[in-house]
Amino acid sequence: MLITLKMILHTLLLPPGGPLLLAIAGTWLIARRGDGVRSRRAGWALLLGGLAALWLLATPLVAYALSRAAQRCPPLELGRPVQAQAIVILGGDSPRLGAPDYGGEPAVRRTLLERLNYGAFIARRTGLPVAVSGAPDEALAMRTSLARDFGVGTRWLEDRSRDTFENAEFSSTLLRPLGITRIVLVTDADHEWRAMREFVAAGFSVVPAPVGLQGPEDITLRRFIPSATGLAGSTQALYELIGDVVQAFFEKLHLRRHSL
Repeated sequence: MLITLKMILHTLLLPPGGPLLLAIAGTWLIARRGDGVRSRRAGWALLLGGLAALWLLATPLVAYALSRAAQRCPPLELGRPVQAQAIVILGGDSPRLGAPDYGGEPAVRRTLLERLNYGAFIARRTGLPVAVSGAPDEALAMRTSLARDFGVGTRWLEDRSRDTFENAEFSSTLLRPLGITRIVLVTDADHEWRAMREFVAAGFSVVPAPVGLQGPEDITLRRFIPSATGLAGSTQALYELIGDVVQAFFEKLHLRRHSL
């Protein structure tokens, strides 16, 4: 039930859904007959505000700024010894099942492929064993891709989780009885901070390994032109920033309950 509610709120509140709902509400107020000037003014404010928000969130410049705000973990320094016992790579994107281009084997999409690429890179550099965590089809595709595309085996397969909280809880159930409490956690740079806190709460000592960190970029005219990529970047960053706030709220609530 909670997972379904999260998906509904994600669709309705985050772009493009949230700004479009504002614009639709404004259009409805403008079109209503018999309402006064205030109602129409409010309608125009909602309509223009929603469209302006959608435009700004779709610009690469705003997406870049939001991503930089969400990316709070530094890059992994592989020039130093990594104090960990295993690498955990998190899922986060539905795979293509029965992909014709891979002879009917499952294949991961671009976002997840980047995580697997980096996780395999770390595994080859450190020699640490790999665990993958995600939904059933997702975890299977991750294991298949690691072996087929990167020549890296998967020692542990956690295939029950549907969100980051369950990634951490089910990985803890799988790994901690084996004495594995220190992990390298591989996920998107926007997602790393929130994921790390979930895994720490589940009893792990975490070495963050964010992938896709934003570097310095020049401000050009193209940075102000809306694009689908910019909108997707803003949506992902806002999801993580809002998730941080919600996570902090529940952590404080939990602490207060224990203090009563």
